[in-house]
Amino acid sequence: MIDGNAFLEQLQKEGVTYITGVPDSLLSAFSACLLNQDSEPARKMTHVIAANEGNAAAMAAGHYLATGEISLVYMQNSGIGNMVNPAVSLLHPEVYGIPILFLVGWRGEPGTKDEPQHMVQGRITEKLLETMEIPCELLSREWGQAQQQLKNGFAWMKEHSRSYALLVSKDTFAPCPLQKKGKEDKKGSALLREEAIAELLKWIPEDAFVVSTTGKCSRELFELREGEKKKTGETSFEEGTHLHEKDFLTVGSMGHASSIAMGAAAGTSHPVVCLDGDGAALMHMGAMAVLGQSGCSNLVHIVLNNGAHESVGGQPTVAGEIVLTQLAQACGYASCYRVNSREQMRNVLQPFLWNQGPVFIEVEIGIGSRKDLGRPTVPPQENKKAVMQFLKKEKKTKW
Repeated sequence: MIDGNAFLEQLQKEGVTYITGVPDSLLSAFSACLLNQDSEPARKMTHVIAANEGNAAAMAAGHYLATGEISLVYMQNSGIGNMVNPAVSLLHPEVYGIPILFLVGWRGEPGTKDEPQHMVQGRITEKLLETMEIPCELLSREWGQAQQQLKNGFAWMKEHSRSYALLVSKDTFAPCPLQKKGKEDKKGSALLREEAIAELLKWIPEDAFVVSTTGKCSRELFELREGEKKKTGETSFEEGTHLHEKDFLTVGSMGHASSIAMGAAAGTSHPVVCLDGDGAALMHMGAMAVLGQSGCSNLVHIVLNNGAHESVGGQPTVAGEIVLTQLAQACGYASCYRVNSREQMRNVLQPFLWNQGPVFIEVEIGIGSRKDLGRPTVPPQENKKAVMQFLKKEKKTKW
C-alpha cells in the first residue's frame, strides 16, 4: 500500500500547490491525509472539496492560468461524467491545452465485486478516458513504482500540455484516520440520519412516493422498510403489495434525486418526497432553482444535512456553513422549514404540506451510522418495476 503523506510529498516536489475534487470511498485514506495536513505547516497546499467534478476541473484550470502550475483533481470514476465537458472543451490541447493530473477511484473495476451502479461505469472507465484522449494507467500499490509514475506523468504533461489520469484500485492507499470530520453534532442536533428517516416515515402520507439519494440514505431507508415488513409479516419482495414499492433508491447518479422526484411529481397525483443529502444537493444545486419554480404542489424536498460526505469517509461539505432554507426560499419554494429534532419534525410534517408545494425542509443531523448497516437486496430493475406499478395506483390521500 501507498502512504498518502508520501504521495502528497511527491506531489509537492512536482510543483503541486492546489488540490481539489469530490470525496470517494476508494480515496478516503488519501482524502484523510489531505484534510489532516493542517498539522503539517511545511506542506503549503491548498485543498478545496468541490461541489462536483466538473467544478473541480474548472478550478484547477483557473489555477493553472494564474500560476502555470499543474493541479491534482481527485474523484470517483462515476464523476467522470461531470468532468467530460471541461475536459474536452476547455482542457484539451486543441482548445486551451491545460494539463491536470486526475486521480480516479476505480469503482467496479473489472474482476472485482461491487454494487450494481458501479459495474458498467467500472467496465467503461478506461474507454471513457481514452475517448476524451486522456491517457491513463493504474497506480501501483508499490511506492517506488508509484513514485516513478508520478515523475513520468508530470514530465509528460509538461511536455505535451495535456492531462493525465491515474486509476486507483481498492486498498491502494494505506489507512489514515481522519482527524477532523464534518460537524459531529451539527448545531446541537441529537438526531442521526437513520433516526430522522424513521421519524419521517411515521408522518408522511401512507401513499407517498419516496425518492432517496445515493449512499447511506437509501441504505437506511431500505432497512427501515425491511423492519416494517417484518412487523406486518411480509416475507417476499414479489408477493403483491410491499413497502419497497413506495421507494425509488437512487443508488447512483449523485445529486439527481431531486430532479427524479420533480419529474415523478409532474406525472403522478401521489405525494412525492425527496430524501436528499447535503453533499448531493450541493453537487447540482441549480436543480433547486428549477424545482422551486416548478409549481409541483405535491412535492416535498427534504435535505438531511450533517455537513459531511459521510458515505465516503466523513469529509466536510460547505453545507455545514450555509443556510439552505434561505437558498430554497430564494429559489421560489412555496414553504421552507429548518428543524433539528423529532418534535420539530412532527410539527412541520402536517397534512397541509402535501398540497402546497414545492416545500423545502432542512433537517439538521449529526454524523453517524450503524456498523452493521446493510445494502439494498432488491435488484434495481425490480425496484423500478415495483415503483412503476405503485405509481399507477390511485392515490388515497384526500386533501
